[in-house]
Amino acid sequence: MLFATALARRGGELGLQYFRQLETLTIESKGHQDLVSEADRNVETFIRQELATQYPEDGVIGEEHAALAGGSGYTWVIDPIDGTANFLRGIPAWTVVIACVKEGVTVVGVIHEPSTGETFYGRRGGGAFLNKRPIKTSPTTSLMQGSVGTGFSNRREARAVAKLIDLLLQEGGVFFRNASGALMLAYVASGRLLAYVEEHMNAWDCLAGMLLVEEAGGLVVPPDPKTVLEEGTLVIAGGKGVFDKVHALCKEAFSL
Repeated sequence: MLFATALARRGGELGLQYFRQLETLTIESKGHQDLVSEADRNVETFIRQELATQYPEDGVIGEEHAALAGGSGYTWVIDPIDGTANFLRGIPAWTVVIACVKEGVTVVGVIHEPSTGETFYGRRGGGAFLNKRPIKTSPTTSLMQGSVGTGFSNRREARAVAKLIDLLLQEGGVFFRNASGALMLAYVASGRLLAYVEEHMNAWDCLAGMLLVEEAGGLVVPPDPKTVLEEGTLVIAGGKGVFDKVHALCKEAFSL
């Protein structure tokens, strides 16, 4: 975990260099509301190089480059810049995300936000932390006492998210979105958000954060270890006091 935490911070330092000179970046579109820049690719390349040096037998899956098979049973899952749309528009809400998975089960997760210097991290069975301080999910049992993070996947119909938000508002709750799913999951783990929901997320966006929520005392809908790395997963994560209610709203909105 110490290696992964340090690596995420070093990746964040590189990302910040690009963030401070956005006008020089080459930007491409991968699809609807899906942008990529040389910053994303170069930060991932840096992280991959460090992993290859330290753990040459491990596999690597990242958002921007081809998957690399390994023989150790461990796979590193990387999102070099989660929240690229924020990053490219100068909004300081983006993260470097690193997870380590063994046979489809996440064992280490790190979410580093370079703009604030906050690093959320944890390992399975070892708790969750923010800059060396233990963190816990919110203890509240009422949706009226906080915000629920919501994401939108372009692989799903927008109407389902709209229905979820409508149901949430009817329950007296409010929604929050900052365009970085990993960061919102970190906010759930640290008690800043009550829960986070997205109908589909890729593994590199969510595995680290879902582990942190669990290690911070919260609940998640467990991903299928056989398919999550290749196909992604539904994400419903929250504090124990509101998880069942949020899950019920998602069942209705997403027709689960």
